[in-house]
Amino acid sequence: MEDRTPAAPPHPAHDVTEHVGYRLKRAAAALRGAMDKALRERGLTVPQYACLELLDQRPGLSNAELARGTFVTRQSMNVVLRGLQDADLISRPATTDHGRALPAHLTEAGRERLEEARSAVYAIERTMIDAFPQRRLAALLADLDRMAEALGG
Repeated sequence: MEDRTPAAPPHPAHDVTEHVGYRLKRAAAALRGAMDKALRERGLTVPQYACLELLDQRPGLSNAELARGTFVTRQSMNVVLRGLQDADLISRPATTDHGRALPAHLTEAGRERLEEARSAVYAIERTMIDAFPQRRLAALLADLDRMAEALGG
């Protein structure tokens, strides 16, 4: 019979709820739940909102670029784009002069919907960051970036 020594935790923790990964997941789940509710009231999903934000900043992105930027698969982004196009929130050409990428652009209705949704999402973010001292925000953001980079993200 093998000796199975339990793995040592990466830091002192009494149970799983004290681990960094658990806390990050809990915060992400709370954020996603709040965003789901606020965006549903505005006729959007979180991936649709993220897509509108990216297109506002960088018009003409392709399906693949949008998928990478919103952390979904290209197949899922196809569904997101079809929904946004059917709702007249984005426009894409039926064909393209070069390559296979169909650049997407916000419509006027898309810009209006984005502004409504953005206000709701920013209010959620304000609630989150108001929960701790403002002087710690830059350090928190830097720490989150370092964690993602440490895992190759």
